[in-house]
Amino acid sequence: MATEFPTATILGYPRIGRRRELKRAVESYWAGRSTAEELTSAFTALRHATFDRLAELGYDRSNSSIPENSSLYDQVLDVTWQLGAIPQRFSGKSELDLYFALARGDQDVPPLEMTKWFDTNYHYLVPEIGPDTPISFANDHLVQRFVEAKNAGTLTRPVVVGPVTYLALAKAADDAPEGFEPLDRIDDVVAAYRELVSAFGAAGATWVQFDEPALVSDNLSVSRIDLAEIAGRVWPLLAALEDRPSLLLALPYGDGRMALPAIAGSGVEAIQLDLVRGSAPVPGEVNLSKVRLVAGLIDGRNIWRADLAAARDALIELEQLGAAGISVATTNSLQHVPHDTADEKWGDTELNANLHDWLAFADQKVAETAVLARGLSHGWDSVAADIAQASTALAARAIAPGVRREDVRTRTAALTEADRTRIPFTEREPIQAQKLGLPILPTTTIGSFPQTPEIRNARAALNRGEIDEAGYTERIRGEVAKVIKLQEDLDIDVLVHGEPERNDMVQYFAEQFDGFAATRNGWVQSYGSRCTRPSIQWGDVARPAPMTVEWTSYAQSLTGRPVKGMLTGPVTILAWSFPRIDIPLGESADQIALALRDEVADLEAAGTSIIQVDEPALRELLPLDADRQADYLDWSVGSFRAATAGVRPDTQIHTHLCYSEFGQIIDAIAGLDADVTSIEAARSKMEVLPELAANGFFRGVGPGVWDIHSPRVPSTAELVELIQAAAQSVPANHLWVNPDCGLKTRAYPETNATLANLVEATKIVRAELA
Repeated sequence: MATEFPTATILGYPRIGRRRELKRAVESYWAGRSTAEELTSAFTALRHATFDRLAELGYDRSNSSIPENSSLYDQVLDVTWQLGAIPQRFSGKSELDLYFALARGDQDVPPLEMTKWFDTNYHYLVPEIGPDTPISFANDHLVQRFVEAKNAGTLTRPVVVGPVTYLALAKAADDAPEGFEPLDRIDDVVAAYRELVSAFGAAGATWVQFDEPALVSDNLSVSRIDLAEIAGRVWPLLAALEDRPSLLLALPYGDGRMALPAIAGSGVEAIQLDLVRGSAPVPGEVNLSKVRLVAGLIDGRNIWRADLAAARDALIELEQLGAAGISVATTNSLQHVPHDTADEKWGDTELNANLHDWLAFADQKVAETAVLARGLSHGWDSVAADIAQASTALAARAIAPGVRREDVRTRTAALTEADRTRIPFTEREPIQAQKLGLPILPTTTIGSFPQTPEIRNARAALNRGEIDEAGYTERIRGEVAKVIKLQEDLDIDVLVHGEPERNDMVQYFAEQFDGFAATRNGWVQSYGSRCTRPSIQWGDVARPAPMTVEWTSYAQSLTGRPVKGMLTGPVTILAWSFPRIDIPLGESADQIALALRDEVADLEAAGTSIIQVDEPALRELLPLDADRQADYLDWSVGSFRAATAGVRPDTQIHTHLCYSEFGQIIDAIAGLDADVTSIEAARSKMEVLPELAANGFFRGVGPGVWDIHSPRVPSTAELVELIQAAAQSVPANHLWVNPDCGLKTRAYPETNATLANLVEATKIVRAELA
């Protein structure tokens, strides 16, 4: 318990692999192409490659500076598995079959719900906890990973979701009595965690990291004040154990200052604070004399080079707090950023050299922590050259061409409230109904259809120069024609072109905007084996040419049914990219909104009668601090309206929201003023709909009835039940029927089967309503 904490560390490292090795291994296992032993071997090899890389970057294998934050799918699921907190419907399953059934479901059982991890684009699996849910130290897989690394020569620091956060993120099981809260089981969870801590101690761990980000959030069902009180009771129980490792209690993603008084005297040896999104206490505010302060000064959420001079000054100020010691760390796990800028090349241009100088991916952030730690240990003169180099790069970026464009700034500054306002929905609705002539409960999909190997091969062949643009266009047109015919054969009412030309719903647009750059290997885990390559907003944003009009118009030429134009909204483009941090997010959102407004106008002029502008990240970016939320909702809603409010009354605007808790932002959803809003609802069994009804939401709503993140094919009877449940909360003339999300990751056999069931179920409910 007296082992000193390393002066430099990170809270976690990207865990999917530089070339998505874990994704490929897991998906091979799911497909039956490899065995459990082969998956385990690939997982082990990837973890050791991570340890080797961090050692190459200067972290000591023997002092717990290297975190062990690996996971086959999700860190919250790992705790559920560890505790044996398994819902009854999964009985009879074991080992990896159980683990992945919890994550993805199978044809017999639906999976755990999935939602966003705080205000990130990462999704976690929501535990289902009731009074009778089994909870114990049921699985020692986390300990075994530590032992395996130790035996191979690396003394890692295991990383585990803390007990308060685990239960704060859980939902009450379906059979739980009214008024039950998962945190009612905190004593049982703490008892299991005590066994876990003791097991780590017996295995030889010197430090264990427990992440408690729930203590920095105002967005949970239990208040931040109450969570801090619970933590103040729980952590002394864990710290009181004998023969245990030293404990690092991490408070990533937000401001942990409010929780600090409750835990500073708990007996844990170190506490980490996010000092980019939060603030440090002032001298005398809290007694830190018995705890090491781990300063989260290197931002683990973005990819911009750190201002090392500012970080140095912050560390000098922290020395006045009287803590038992100071270390440097990232603000949170680096699972949210790519591996290494050395893997990238943004063309043979000045931009390529600039971005390499301006950016810091995971490996560069490790180096930044090491620089600051050397300054702490050996004096700031020893790292003066490194700090000066960082300052020079930041200054050069500020004046680089394209970072600031006066034409863009002038246009955004000229936006008025009139530019964000349409005539009232009640006046638009009958005009649109007459024009579109849709049946009651119109059916549609969210946008994308399966991306087949043939589509990916065509895109790769174009990039390699093996086919020309004309050949590529011909192949994509063929795919669009197939998708249109399929939807007509299924008798879907409002069609989509399937988006075969799009590599990603954000990257596709970012590659066509001025002010953005796309990576080649900048993979970041979104959930499970799903990875994205977030684009980088490096400058002011404009649209030099139409982006989607050609594809939408071609699709519409193939059918007499309406085809939706499909765009990604400004908030989601920001949230699923790495935005610039030198101007307010709201200003960037308006720049993107105006670029999209031009695209919307071109789609409308080409005859597109329904235009969908997706904002699945609207709830995701909601600040964790309640006092910052009103400003966020104001500019985020305003940017959407700036993108969409220029259309005629007879043009129907749709939007899509997914995988978030919507209760807090019902008013903002209404404020978007979309004519139709589709939302994720299948995994949560339509639990959002009573909230919509209670708040008088009166526009069109399409609650998803098919959970597309699971390989299950729901039966017609299941879909009928969900549509009937939706019809109890949404007036039938405002109710749409659609999947939860786009179908890009699904295969055609399950897509065809489920969409056929969806249309059949809709016709059954239509007949009932008639």
